[in-house]
Amino acid sequence: MAVFRETPYSAFNFLVELEAGQGQEIVAGFSEVSGLNAEITVAEYRNGNAAVNYVTKVPGINKSGDVTLKRGVIGADNIWSWLSEMRTANPAAKRNVVIKLLSEDRAETVVEWKLRGAMPIKWTGPTLTAKGGGDVAMEELVLSVESIEQE
Repeated sequence: MAVFRETPYSAFNFLVELEAGQGQEIVAGFSEVSGLNAEITVAEYRNGNAAVNYVTKVPGINKSGDVTLKRGVIGADNIWSWLSEMRTANPAAKRNVVIKLLSEDRAETVVEWKLRGAMPIKWTGPTLTAKGGGDVAMEELVLSVESIEQE
């Protein structure tokens, strides 16, 4: 599904689907997504009778990092409900979350990342201050992810 072009895409048009088919709704309107990463661990091995004096590197376990989502506080309870569901140790609370990068005109999805087995592990509420200013009250959700696929 990834659409190739010579110039890089802008990072400011994206959709987050916390549940299948969601994304356009305000409850899925996030201002920032960070932490998309995948890693392959490496095991080092060398036979005692190897003719060369260096180790062989063998691919090990695949890991995905935690993904952080940020949005302005809008009074929606979907994040808190999901976190509460995880607190009851309900294995069905894991979800597949989809993040879509859109073209500048928002007409097409140019890259899509599927976060398999995502579950909330941390929620951070807004920093509230009476000093005034125009800061937006932000909430942050950190997801633990079993694997990331790109399409």
